[in-house]
Formats: sequence, structure tokens, C-alpha cells
Amino acid sequence: MATAPEQDLPYDVFSRACPSRATLEHVTGRWGSLTLGALYEGSLRFNELRRRVDGVSEKMLSQTLHALERDGLVHREAQPTNPPRVDYELTPLGREVAERLLALIRSVEGRMDDVLAARRRYDEARPEESPSP
Repeated sequence: MATAPEQDLPYDVFSRACPSRATLEHVTGRWGSLTLGALYEGSLRFNELRRRVDGVSEKMLSQTLHALERDGLVHREAQPTNPPRVDYELTPLGREVAERLLALIRSVEGRMDDVLAARRRYDEARPEESPSP
């Protein structure tokens, strides 16, 4: 089956009005990508997820989960228990996206020695500028 040329696709993330931009932002933002990656390991409760995604605030994790749920990437299941139990897991679409993100994450992690060396060379060549994180 032949694929349509890029200009014939119904969505174009490079177009300002394209709704795929918001989803791309949810997926590739720091907390979105880390949340998807953590949930790839399996279903987690909110506090388990918060511990796994070190550094995320409760508010940011909540906002991230809402956005990912709205985009159809995360499923939220509330158990009618006392106290209430809420589990989060990836949907099939979320698993597909997370697999691709994890490939990128592993690539970046695997090349960090090169990245750190490049940063050192850059910073040494520009001592008047302060290094960025």
C-alpha cells in the first residue's frame, strides 16, 4: 500500500492550527514523555507514578495525566474502595507512542558521553557565556 505524500496528510504538525501540535507537546514535554515511559512498565497508582517520575510536582503530574487521558494515551480507572484507589495505564495508542519515545530516550541515554563531551567543548570555546543546563 502506497503512502500519501506529506502534503496530502489531513494533519500537519508544522501548521499553526493543526490539533496534532497540542498532542505532540503533551507527548514530548518533559513530564509527558517521562509519564508515558513510566507507565510503559505497567499500571501505577498516582503516588507510585509520582515517585517513579522523580521531580514532578503533584500539580504537574495531575495536569499531565489529564492531558494524556484526554488525548487517549492514558486510561484512568477509579476503584470504588475506601479510600478510593485510582490506577493509570497506557491505552493501546499510548503503548505505541511510549515505545517510540522509549527508543528515543534509550538513544539519548546511550549517547550521553558524547553529549557531555560536546557540551564541554562548546563551553570551553565560549568561556564568556554561562553554560545552560
